[in-house]
Amino acid sequence: MSLVKWVVQHLAPIFIVTSPVTSYADQIWSVSKSRSSAGFSLDIPLIMLVSSILKLFYWLGARYDVSLLVQATVMIGVQLLLLHVTLLYRPAVGAQYSLGHPFAEIKEQGNLLTARRPGDFWQWRNRKPYFYFLAYYALTLAALQFLLGPSSLYVLVQGYVALGVEALLPIPQILENQRNQSCKGFRFTVLVNWLVGDAFKLTYFFLSDGGSVPWAFKLCGLFQAACDCYLGVQYWMFGEGGTAAGDDGKETRLA
Repeated sequence: MSLVKWVVQHLAPIFIVTSPVTSYADQIWSVSKSRSSAGFSLDIPLIMLVSSILKLFYWLGARYDVSLLVQATVMIGVQLLLLHVTLLYRPAVGAQYSLGHPFAEIKEQGNLLTARRPGDFWQWRNRKPYFYFLAYYALTLAALQFLLGPSSLYVLVQGYVALGVEALLPIPQILENQRNQSCKGFRFTVLVNWLVGDAFKLTYFFLSDGGSVPWAFKLCGLFQAACDCYLGVQYWMFGEGGTAAGDDGKETRLA
C-alpha cells in the first residue's frame, strides 16, 4: 500500500498534467503528416474545450486539486492546436455541394452524429466561427462567474456540467467508428493514452488524501472509463481497415 500511495502522490499528478500532450500529440502529428483529418471526430475538440474552459471557472469556487487545474489549462492549448489542424486539413465536400450548404449531403444520411444541426453548429465550413464561438462562450462564463460565482449551488452545477460534458468525450468517436465500420483516422495511441489516463485518474481520484477531488470528478471519470473501454472493443471489432468516410485524399484549406 505504501508503494501505491507513493505513486498516487507523486506520479499520478505528473501524468495528469502531461496527459493532454501525450494523448493528442500523435493525433496532431498524424493529421498534419497525412494532410487529412477524415475519420477523426471534430466534436472531440468541442467537448474538451467546452469542459476545460468551464473547469477553469469551476476552480474559482471549488478550489479542487491544483494538478487538475493545470491539466485543464494545458488541455485548452492542446485542443486549440488540434482544432486548428483538424479544420485546416478537413476533407473537401464534393463539388456538387455549394459552400452555402456544405453539409447538405449529411442531412440525407440521417445519422445521429452527422445530422444537420441548428445553425450548422460546429459544422461550419469556415474556420472563424469555431473560434468566435469559443470566445463568446468564455466571455459568457466570465459574466456568469461575476454574477453567480459566490453561490454554492452554481459552483456545484459548474462541476457536474463541466465533468459531465467531458465524460461524453468518447461518444462522438464511438458513433463515427460505428458509422464507418472502421477506426481509421482515430489514432490507436490516443485510445491507449485515454485508457492509461483513466487508470491513473481513477486511482488518484479515489485514493488521494484530503478529499481534494470532488465527487463530480469521480462519477464522471467512471462513466468515461467505461466508454473508453468500448472504444477498445471497437478497435478489436473493426480495426483500421476500410476508408474513413469522406476521405478522398484531398486536403482542404479553409479561410
